[in-house]
Amino acid sequence: MDYSTYFTNYSTEEISADLLGRPLTYNDGKRTLGGYIVEAEAYLGKKDRAAHSYGGHRSPANEGLYGRGGTIYIYAQRQYFFFDVATQAKDEPQGVLIRAIEPAWGVEQMISNRSGKNGILLTNGPAKMMQAFGIHDKNWDLHFLSDSPFAIDLNDQHQKRPQEIAKSARIGVNQSELEWANKPLRFFVAGNPYVSRMKKNDYRANNGWQ
Repeated sequence: MDYSTYFTNYSTEEISADLLGRPLTYNDGKRTLGGYIVEAEAYLGKKDRAAHSYGGHRSPANEGLYGRGGTIYIYAQRQYFFFDVATQAKDEPQGVLIRAIEPAWGVEQMISNRSGKNGILLTNGPAKMMQAFGIHDKNWDLHFLSDSPFAIDLNDQHQKRPQEIAKSARIGVNQSELEWANKPLRFFVAGNPYVSRMKKNDYRANNGWQ
């Protein structure tokens, strides 16, 4: 299945859940870095008060969300960068924020990129993941996935299978918007230690994979 089909023909919630266990990689020009997606959040566009495109807001900063499904949307908060992929058809600005991966490829280089941070702290959050990739800019914003050094492996044979896909409210959503702050649009591998804010008591054997 190609990116256009995958990121357009399913709901954003379905895509967010299905991405769990799929390899996300980044080629830094010398090597491949990456891991298995363990946490993703759905943002539902113009109606979603937590989305950057709420109410049809459109600017050069969020133009990536308005691209066809499979377009990269990288945004910054303070000095941190976050990796999203647009979903749905062009000009329907929904997307998925990849929040965390379980490291699998280029781990030593990712540790170096994170100034020696290791273990679950390496990639258990969206900004940490981008730092581990060595990304400190928005250079790949607006690029289509297949025209970038990023790749999401859509081959089902390469996907790890979660024992359980858990759902919760998204992290960091303004609580003044209670309806959208509480919607269960965050999808994660239950018991995986690399999921942000996962408590040790909730860790599962085999990191929550089947």
